[in-house]
Amino acid sequence: MKIFITGGSGFVGTTLTRELTDRGHKVTVLTRTIKGERTLPAGASFLEGDPTKSGRWQDHVADHDAFINLAGASIFSKWTEERKKEIRESRILTTKNLVQAMAERQGKETHLLSTSAVGYYGFHGDEFLDETSLAGTDFLASLAADWETAARYAEQFGTRVVLCRFGVVLGRRGGALEKMASAFKYWMGSSLGSGKQWLSWIHELDLARIFLFLLDHKDMKGPINCTAPQPVRNRELTDILGKVLGKPTFLPPVTSFFVKMILGEFGNVLLKGQRVIPDKLLKNGFIFQFFTMEEALKDLFRK
Repeated sequence: MKIFITGGSGFVGTTLTRELTDRGHKVTVLTRTIKGERTLPAGASFLEGDPTKSGRWQDHVADHDAFINLAGASIFSKWTEERKKEIRESRILTTKNLVQAMAERQGKETHLLSTSAVGYYGFHGDEFLDETSLAGTDFLASLAADWETAARYAEQFGTRVVLCRFGVVLGRRGGALEKMASAFKYWMGSSLGSGKQWLSWIHELDLARIFLFLLDHKDMKGPINCTAPQPVRNRELTDILGKVLGKPTFLPPVTSFFVKMILGEFGNVLLKGQRVIPDKLLKNGFIFQFFTMEEALKDLFRK
């Protein structure tokens, strides 16, 4: 299968590209700039173009069978109005431009696996959330809903659309884990706020395997929670991370007031969270390699 990926040069896309080519797929990775030192596995190639803008890159889209839409600016920063605009446009404009180019495939079997996020659900305390749960109303929830709407436009010309609602992706080369672990390495790790808030997470390899599973299971469509079956509370995450790194935690929790003072609105994401269950994946027979947080962290920090 020929697969087109936006956002494929990030740590999630890098892992996914390797897994796809190992399976025999041909992969095109859209990137803003092709740099000489960057390499891809055999079976993959770069295409230069800015996905937030219409351009010549769109002429190459219709030659592919499946599309994986990963593009989006990181949310892990203080949200100024300018930053929120960048976060939003990097997702919505990319998706609209990709779907527009895909329209030429009308009448052909086509698959769009488009990223969304568990932030779609908003904040619900201890409530279990599955794919039938309703959308929230905060910034991330509204963003995710609009992002999914932009992807679903492709259904109008016969494309199967899968909405992959990511939990926090844990990987070796970037993302949230890198930021969390840096504090622990200096014996500065501690829980945030009450420590009772839930974190829905996924190991990078399980996430790549989910995409392979979804490409094979063509009857699956609509929202899919891409999270491990066992979300953890922030306090539990702190204890496990300290144990795995050999840096036990002894500092008091970082107060909610301090988190919000430093991070503003984004602080709510860290202080509230969601308890999300991958109901559709489990019911369709997907087997997680990393079921618990401790298993995932031991693998990711294995030398």
